[in-house]
Amino acid sequence: MQTPTFEQLLDATCHFGHLKRKWNPAMAPYIFMERNGIHIIDLYKTQAKLDVAAKAIKEIAKQGKKVLFVATKKQAKQVVADRATSVEMPYVIERWPGGMLTNFPTIRKAVKKMTSIDKMMKDGTFDNLSKRERLQVTRQRVKLEKNLGSIADLNRLPSALFVVDVLKERIAVAEANRLGIPVFGIVDTNSDPTSVEYAIPANDDASKSIDIILSTICAAIQEGLEERKVEKIDNKDEENAELAEVAKPRRARVRRKAAEETEAAPVAEEPKAEEPAAEEPQAEE
Repeated sequence: MQTPTFEQLLDATCHFGHLKRKWNPAMAPYIFMERNGIHIIDLYKTQAKLDVAAKAIKEIAKQGKKVLFVATKKQAKQVVADRATSVEMPYVIERWPGGMLTNFPTIRKAVKKMTSIDKMMKDGTFDNLSKRERLQVTRQRVKLEKNLGSIADLNRLPSALFVVDVLKERIAVAEANRLGIPVFGIVDTNSDPTSVEYAIPANDDASKSIDIILSTICAAIQEGLEERKVEKIDNKDEENAELAEVAKPRRARVRRKAAEETEAAPVAEEPKAEEPAAEEPQAEE
């Protein structure tokens, strides 16, 4: 995992903030200067915060936990979908379904409904429906796929959220905060960095800026997943070695017992060979 250099962040336009009149005073520590009425973000602080966030999210992935990516703004949708898919993490890029975290069982029911429709299509039940019913079910399936298809494998609440534009996704952030789920977020000059646990000050409107931040975060997740695999293999080898050590005395006892039984067993006597009968002398004629 390598944090982007200052020049790379600069080239990705991570330093451009919003107009001065739209700023959030809580972002003051992360603002370097003002130019032509636009706030400029301090990229050295972006580097530092991104490094901290990457290390923290790596540990979450290393424990085998899920990170839910959230980005419903147009310029971030495809970037988030591609990056999250590359590390096999769930994501939401359409409208945030209210209560997705705080009312998670209801969301799971909707996902199960989508699964049941798929089952109907496979077992032939779908073909027995009328044309109108088939059209309604198909439309329902498309809608569910669009909104919930990317979280179909999310069987439990995520262990963390990664949000692009914490201001736009404030409902998701509020739900996560209410449940105590840590939130990682790209925070622009018009947002409140104190609303998330891991704030990364950067331009959240440019796709290049979003991509470079996400690529670093996803690289950290991938590294955590790889380390988890290696640890699993090492633990398995250690368990096998321990089992072998435990089995050694047992095998020795079995061999010793077998040897004792062999020594104690009576030796069978060999049958004596019968002596040939003596020939009687023949009478002389």
